Amino acid sequence: MHKNGNDAEARVAEQVTPSGADQEFLALERELTVLLRRARANQGEMAREVHPDLESSAYGLLIRLDEHGGRRATELAGYFGVGKATMSRQLRALEELGLITREPDPADGRAWLVTLTEEGSRRVGTVREARRARYVSQLAHWDRREVAELARLLHQLNGVMEK
Repeated sequence: MHKNGNDAEARVAEQVTPSGADQEFLALERELTVLLRRARANQGEMAREVHPDLESSAYGLLIRLDEHGGRRATELAGYFGVGKATMSRQLRALEELGLITREPDPADGRAWLVTLTEEGSRRVGTVREARRARYVSQLAHWDRREVAELARLLHQLNGVMEK
């Protein structure tokens, strides 16, 4: 590199790998890989806590219904990026477990809204509260502003990833 006396430019050049990748983005990719692997494992555990026969992938669906109330199957499929057939199969399994129900959509009598049953809501609430308590315990040494900042940054990242 040509030395021009600009320390900031030299630091930036040092942070780029021979392949041209920024160290920060390589670190981000590495940490997200670890986080996602652990999240998938945790999702499976939480799904089994809701119901022993619950598929791991269905846990997020229950969380979405818990947070946003009744939703159409097509809306849920779009949100999760899965096909209608996959969503129908997951909803049928959740219905058979007594965790969701389908009700006519008051805005369109031809459509159906998927909602949690009382039992589904109770089970999801219990698991979510236990998970929240684990986060509190695991991050007890963090300043609450750091936790809020992490949540804000993850929300921002999720927003970018949706597009």
